[in-house]
Amino acid sequence: MTEQGSDLAGKVVLVTGANTGIGRVSAETLARRGAKVFLACRSEEKTRPVLEGIRAAGGAAEFLALDLADLASVRRAAEAFLATGEPLHVLLNNAGLAGLQGLTRDGFEVAFGTNHLGHFLLTMLLLPRLRATAPARIVNVASTAHYDAKGIDFEALRQPATKLGAMAEYRVSKLCNVLFTKELARGKAGPGVHSYALHPGVVASDVWREVPRLVRPLVTLFMDSNEKGARTSLWCATAPEVADHDGRYYDKCAEKRPSRLADDADLARTLWEKSLAWTGLAPA
Repeated sequence: MTEQGSDLAGKVVLVTGANTGIGRVSAETLARRGAKVFLACRSEEKTRPVLEGIRAAGGAAEFLALDLADLASVRRAAEAFLATGEPLHVLLNNAGLAGLQGLTRDGFEVAFGTNHLGHFLLTMLLLPRLRATAPARIVNVASTAHYDAKGIDFEALRQPATKLGAMAEYRVSKLCNVLFTKELARGKAGPGVHSYALHPGVVASDVWREVPRLVRPLVTLFMDSNEKGARTSLWCATAPEVADHDGRYYDKCAEKRPSRLADDADLARTLWEKSLAWTGLAPA
């Protein structure tokens, strides 16, 4: 994979959670390769050093205010991007969190609401632009944790996690990422828009920011660097050899079979229909 030069000149990429961790590495690398990058993040103040660094190196980058745990914020972010008139070659749904107990502003379990539902709405609102730009890619950062999800209790998605660490809820949210990717590839994304799900590795990134401070060093002690973690995201977003792939799951820049549940077309369809209803894109 090319790391330098201008092989992405003329391309426009939107990266969620781009001011820290693997999202930051992804945004910086894409800009270094010539793409114009929109950094979709909650805090403009925390994103400013990344923007300034990209621009100082001769790259093009813009801030886009986005709080995935607030569907109204997601709608505003999509509207703001669409108003720029820019094409969209890659949507990199990178942001995520783990270890937090609580609900989103709209009343969803926070890992599900942030990791899946916010990205679902953002993707759906930007699909017309992706289709108009095609060939285009939607890259969803999932996790190997999805293999340990036992299923989706749709009633529980409206309740906060009850156990410290909330790992069961995180696993479900990552299963949803893979199911969403596969359902997009079943004709939902449209011609020329291909979807990818991936495991970035077990990375010591800001995704673990809500894990209790006393145990966080133990959780992240043996994890990969953000640079290593970003490799598969960048590969799915740009590699010519996967340009005709759609709806597949990857680990370490190679295709891998996901869990049995991730291949459940009925479960994916149910998740899709409920996500449409919960985001106001279809009648409840």
